[in-house]
Amino acid sequence: MIDNPRSPRVRAVAKLAKRDARSETGLFLLEGPQAVSEALEFRPELLVELFATPTASERYGAISRMAAEVGLEVEFVTEDVIDAMADTVTPQGVIAVCRQFPTSLKDILGGEPKLIAVLEEVRDPGNAGTIIRAADAAGADAVILTGRSVDLYNPKVVRATTGSLFHIPVAVGAELEAVLEKTKGAGLQVIAADIKGVDLLVERTAGTLSGPTAWLFGNEARGLSDEHFALADRAITVPIYGHAESMNLATAASVCLYESAFAQRSV
Repeated sequence: MIDNPRSPRVRAVAKLAKRDARSETGLFLLEGPQAVSEALEFRPELLVELFATPTASERYGAISRMAAEVGLEVEFVTEDVIDAMADTVTPQGVIAVCRQFPTSLKDILGGEPKLIAVLEEVRDPGNAGTIIRAADAAGADAVILTGRSVDLYNPKVVRATTGSLFHIPVAVGAELEAVLEKTKGAGLQVIAADIKGVDLLVERTAGTLSGPTAWLFGNEARGLSDEHFALADRAITVPIYGHAESMNLATAASVCLYESAFAQRSV
């Protein structure tokens, strides 16, 4: 039982909430039974350490069984230790340390993708994680976060994916111009989701959403710069029929990704 919240080992885990520590170690923090279960099921080779309180281990018994099946020991810790390790205010008693595992842009585009999401300067961790989750749900082939976007392994991003991080390839760090050039070279049309675009319903009716598509999503507050907007093949806006002042980026992205998923599956 690890019971000292100030021990070097506990502090090393807690430091993974900071980007510098993640960059230095190549590791990241994974919190909660759902995310840990997804990692154990889909990418168990990535888990380095697994910690749980005795209460949580009993409550989420499947995690202990899955860990045993892949040869990973669950190390028991006290509630105080979990609190010290966690990034959340009310942790659920299960924490893992994982290896980072970004996919290369070359590998993504070499797989002849039909639907991907490209995030340029998306800074809100919740939005980034939710878009990854939506892309996974819509059956997209990959997500690409440019170097100006939030860190993929930010704990809030990881939590917002609710495990989808382990289902769908994600590339990070490339500049947008290079991403779009290579994306177009792989045969995908680039559609910018932007308020300056054509009504989504118009494009749906025209049948332009059924082809291989890379959706481009910009910054939450500013959208895409004029320079980046011009790089897209076309632009679409999600109409607002009610009185809402605007739509959350992740919500709009979910609509766009599903519109493409519907269109591609109806051909």
